[in-house]
Amino acid sequence: MRRWNGWGDDSIRPELPASGVTHLRERTGTAQPLPDATLEDVLRQVPGSRLPDHPLINKDPEIRVRHARGQSLPDWLAMRSGEFEVFPDGVAEPEAGEQVRELLELAVKERFAVIPYGGGTSVAGHINPVVGNKPVLTLSLARMNRLLDLDPESQIATFGAGTPGPLVESQLRARGYTLGHFPQSFELSTLGGWVASRSSGQQSLRYGRIEQLFAGGTVETLQGTLTIPTLPASSAGPDVREMVLGSEGRLGIITEARVRVTQLPERESFHVLFFPNWHTAREAARHMVQGRMPLSMVRLSNPTETETQLALAGHPGKIRMLERYLSLRGAGTGKCMMTIGVTGSKRQCRFALNEARRCCKAFQGVYLGSGMGRKWAENRFAMPYLRESLWQQGYAVDTLETATDWDNVDHLMGKIEESLRHGLADENQPVHVFSHLSHVYPQGSSIYTTYVFPVAESYEKTLARWQQLKHTTSAVIVENRGTISHQHGVGKDHAPWLHVEKGETGMLALRGLMTTFDPQGCLNPGTLLRERRVRPGAGKDNGG
Repeated sequence: MRRWNGWGDDSIRPELPASGVTHLRERTGTAQPLPDATLEDVLRQVPGSRLPDHPLINKDPEIRVRHARGQSLPDWLAMRSGEFEVFPDGVAEPEAGEQVRELLELAVKERFAVIPYGGGTSVAGHINPVVGNKPVLTLSLARMNRLLDLDPESQIATFGAGTPGPLVESQLRARGYTLGHFPQSFELSTLGGWVASRSSGQQSLRYGRIEQLFAGGTVETLQGTLTIPTLPASSAGPDVREMVLGSEGRLGIITEARVRVTQLPERESFHVLFFPNWHTAREAARHMVQGRMPLSMVRLSNPTETETQLALAGHPGKIRMLERYLSLRGAGTGKCMMTIGVTGSKRQCRFALNEARRCCKAFQGVYLGSGMGRKWAENRFAMPYLRESLWQQGYAVDTLETATDWDNVDHLMGKIEESLRHGLADENQPVHVFSHLSHVYPQGSSIYTTYVFPVAESYEKTLARWQQLKHTTSAVIVENRGTISHQHGVGKDHAPWLHVEKGETGMLALRGLMTTFDPQGCLNPGTLLRERRVRPGAGKDNGG
C-alpha cells in the first residue's frame, strides 16, 4: 500500500549499508531521528468539510490526508510530524472530461478552489492547499488512466491525463511503442503532471523533454473546453500548446494528453566510465553532446557524488578493488563517474558506444562496461526511497536543480555547493553536498544538487534549517544565470524567484494569461504566481 507520509510503496524499505552510514557521519556528524506521528493522530486533526455535498466529492478524512501534501522536504516534515496545518475539504476522482467541467462550474458557483492532483510527487509545493477562507477541492485524475487511442501512422498516442508512468509504458509496449519519458518519479508521477510541470526524463537526449513529446490535448477551463490540435509544426502565431506546458493547473485541468511515441528500440544498454577529474569529465560530456553523438543519456557525477555513490553501494571489498584498479588507470582521488545510455537498433547502439568510447578515451576516460550501468538501470526509480532510509538514521535530504550555459556550469555549481555547504555555519553544522549533470544540451547542462544534514532537535528547527538552505541558495541560482527550475516546476516553493527569470513584462503577461482563464482565482491559487498581497509600507509589487 502507498505510504500516507512518505514516498511510494510502504513495503519497500531499503537499508543504508554500514559504509554509507559511516560516510555520512564522518561528514555531518551523528544524528538522532525525530518521532513520527501516526495516521490516527493526524485523522483526529482533520476538520469538517466546507464543501457542498456532491456525488463526485469524497469528504472522508483519510482520503483528504492522503491528498494534502506532495513530496518536498517541508511536505515530508509536515507528514512525519503530523502538523499538516491545512487539508483539502474534499477529493474528487472524475472519470471523464464532462465530470471535470461539472466540478469546475460548481467551483465558480460555490466559490471554492480547485487543485489538480496527478501522482502527488511534487517537490515544489504544487498541490498543497493554502491557508485561506476558500474551501479547497483536490481534483485527482487517478481514474483517467487509460490509453484512449494510438495512431501508428502518425505515431500519436492519446492518454487520460492521470495515467502514471508504468501504465503509460505498459499500455504502449503491448502495442510495440514507447514514450521514453522516465523521470526519477516515474513509478508514481502522471502524464498530465509531466505536461503541467514541464518535466524531463532521464533519456531526454533520445526522446526529448516533455515539451517535445506533448503534441496536443484537451484542457477543461473555466472559459470552456480548450482543444489543442496535433500539428507537426505551425507558424500560426504563439503556440497555445506552449501556454499549457508548465501552467501547473492555473489555466485549467488537463484531461487528455496526446503524445509523440516511437517504436520500441531493438536494444538498450547503459555503460559506466570514470574520469581522472571534473574538468576532463565535463569536457567529455560537452564534446559528446555538441558533436550530436546518438546517445540516449549522459549523466555525470562530480567527485563528491562519485565518492558518495560508491559508499552507498555497499560491498566495500569490491569497491576497494574497483578503486585500486581505477587508480592504476589514472582515475584516483577526485575521479568522476559518467553513465551513458545507448538505445536503438543493434547497428545504432554499436556505433554510438564506439563513438562515445573514442571520445572519452581522448579525455582519459576509463571504460568499465555495462555491469555497473545495468545495476543503475535496475535501481533508477528506487532512489527516492533512500529518503526513508536516511530519515530512520536521523538525516534529512533534499535537492536543488537548475540549468545554465556551458560557460557557467562550473561557476554556478561551485556557488550552489558553497552556499549549501556553509548554509548552517551559524549552528556549526556541516552539510554534505554533491552534484551531477543529469541532462546535457549543446548549449549547456542541468545541475542537480543533493544535500544531506542531520535533523535538529525538533521539527520546527529542522524546517528552519531547510528554509535557510533553500532560500539562500535559490537566490544564488537566479543571481548567477541559472533557471529556478530545470525539471521540477515552480509550484509555491519556487514562485518567489520566478520574476528574476521572466522579468517585469514577462510576469505581467503571465498574470494576464491566468486572469483571462481564471478571473476569480479558483484554480490552484498560490502556485506558479504568488497571489498579490498588500503589505504595510511595501512599494511597487516586483511581479513575483
